Amino acid sequence: MRLIAENLSAHRGEDLIFSNISFNLTAGEALLLTGRNGSGKSTLLKVVAGLIRPASGAISWQGGRGETGVPVREVCHYLGHRNAMKPELSVAENLAFWRAFLGDRPGGAGLSVGEAAAAVELEAILHLPFGYLSAGQQRRMAFAKLLVAHRPVWLLDEPTAALDSAAEGLFASLIRDHLGRGGLVLAATHQPLDLVAAHRLQMQGFQYAQMEGEIA
Repeated sequence: MRLIAENLSAHRGEDLIFSNISFNLTAGEALLLTGRNGSGKSTLLKVVAGLIRPASGAISWQGGRGETGVPVREVCHYLGHRNAMKPELSVAENLAFWRAFLGDRPGGAGLSVGEAAAAVELEAILHLPFGYLSAGQQRRMAFAKLLVAHRPVWLLDEPTAALDSAAEGLFASLIRDHLGRGGLVLAATHQPLDLVAAHRLQMQGFQYAQMEGEIA
């Protein structure tokens, strides 16, 4: 599997946010996006997710067994600043919706609702309305959403926001598990995610982003 970005640039309104962004990730690799606020980290993730059209450049996906032509958005999970859960529905109902709506991509299978909740150590509160949960619990359950349907590419925007150190460690472990199964991760973060040998892309806004370590 391979995720390829070539000379991407993006605008917000009339303003150029970034330009000349390229990377090439293969199965099991992670790319951490760093940089000051406003440097384009979130915008780049939204471009990869298909939520924002790039001003120039292209991004493509090469799946297993010669799979080509699949839109990148169809192989991605996107976890943004918001958790994408209905507050009035129970946690179980929210996760069941995403499991049925997304389904699995070829090459893997998602967890059951109960298994996903257990993976984030909150299986005892599946019956509660999502809106009753604390900010940290809501973030954990949003991460469980990534586990109920298989997608090889995880796009994570500040995934550890509102979490204590124990939960940060749990998330890092789940990300490592995903990478160990051949998944790919792009994460925008100000916090270390404890990922060994992850590539880093220093976003600099209008300036050309500087890569720490070449991605071939």
